[in-house]
Amino acid sequence: MSSHHVVRDKQEPALIIANGAACSDALLGQLLEWSPIIVVLDKAIYRVMDKGIKVDVLLGDFDQGIDMEAIQKAQYPIEIIYTPDQEKTDLEKGIEYLISQGHQAANIVWATGLRADHTLNNLSSITKYKNQITLVMHDDWSKIFCLKNVYEKWYPANTNLSIMPIGKAIQVTTHGMKYDLLEEDLELGFRTSSSNQTLEDGFISITHKSGNLFLMQCNDSPEFPN
Repeated sequence: MSSHHVVRDKQEPALIIANGAACSDALLGQLLEWSPIIVVLDKAIYRVMDKGIKVDVLLGDFDQGIDMEAIQKAQYPIEIIYTPDQEKTDLEKGIEYLISQGHQAANIVWATGLRADHTLNNLSSITKYKNQITLVMHDDWSKIFCLKNVYEKWYPANTNLSIMPIGKAIQVTTHGMKYDLLEEDLELGFRTSSSNQTLEDGFISITHKSGNLFLMQCNDSPEFPN
């Protein structure tokens, strides 16, 4: 597997590879194909190199020890960025790097699974940047992103969509769902709109007044089996 880097345009989504559970090679290859830049977080570099992927940027605090010389030689001309700030996660640092470079969108993989605390931190991290960059987190079971206050998109009928608040989301209204909401408050631990579905082929809309909402397009079996 390799990244051909056919596209060198910041209008195409960048790719961040974190250090959680791996996704299928099919999904990873699909995301790599059109990514203008590949950013790998910390020690995930060894897993990425084992797959023969060409990396543009390696970023992290490197507190677990990394052979920089060997990586520079194998991945030349990789850019290695040391980010020692312990107040931010490596994923947050990677996102902020892309924002600083003018990228408008990024896909994120290997950010779920394995340690539950890392998964929860990674999910909550993407809410911080929803007005600065479009972020989509992928694994073989789900596609997850944080909604702005007004969202509209075309989906096929019977698409599984879960609307999940982070904290509390105020006055959530949906159109085109099996279980539509009308100015209803959602709060994690009390009420969500999990396992909802689109009614028919066409556009759905989701609006909310304030708070953070995830839209999760989830499957009962892997979309990209190994």
